[in-house]
Amino acid sequence: MKVTKSDITISAVAPKQYPPEGLPEIALAGRSNVGKSSFINKLINRKALARTSSKPGKTQTLNFYLINEAFHFVDVPGYGYAKVSKTEREAWGKMLETYFSERENLRATVLVVDIRHQPSVEDVAMYDFLKFHKLPVIIVATKLDKIKKAQVQKHVNRIRETLAVEGDDVIIPFSSETAQGKEEAWRKIESFL
Repeated sequence: MKVTKSDITISAVAPKQYPPEGLPEIALAGRSNVGKSSFINKLINRKALARTSSKPGKTQTLNFYLINEAFHFVDVPGYGYAKVSKTEREAWGKMLETYFSERENLRATVLVVDIRHQPSVEDVAMYDFLKFHKLPVIIVATKLDKIKKAQVQKHVNRIRETLAVEGDDVIIPFSSETAQGKEEAWRKIESFL
């Protein structure tokens, strides 16, 4: 997909704040510091539409990015970050549960994991949660440039086994440094729009 226009529409915490225009949405979920913002920025050829941070736990709202005036990417707060208070984590949990279980515009979720590491307990819980809500999942394994080519399949297999990947859900190795996996990610995302 050629992205000619991309803007942040709104940062929302409740359904009444969600964009009203009824466009399809692709959510992006993953633990803090896994590279979600870098993934979004690489896909849309922008350096900093989605803000990257060296400080995990920065995204605390649902950030709606309007792409080509045709659909939204929805960046959800990263999970698994210890320095966030229990109260904040519970509020995020409620916000995410509401969005994922009630949002009719949601077409699929990109679950972002780090290819170098076995998916965390939180990654597994997130995947299971999405499958419970019968949502299609595209698994994007970031930081591909950080491992040797010969190791890629082994890491992909480990992700597949740990998450117990179902049916049509795919794993796309991705690098925001080299853009490897970008075309495949777009093809899969477009198939849900």
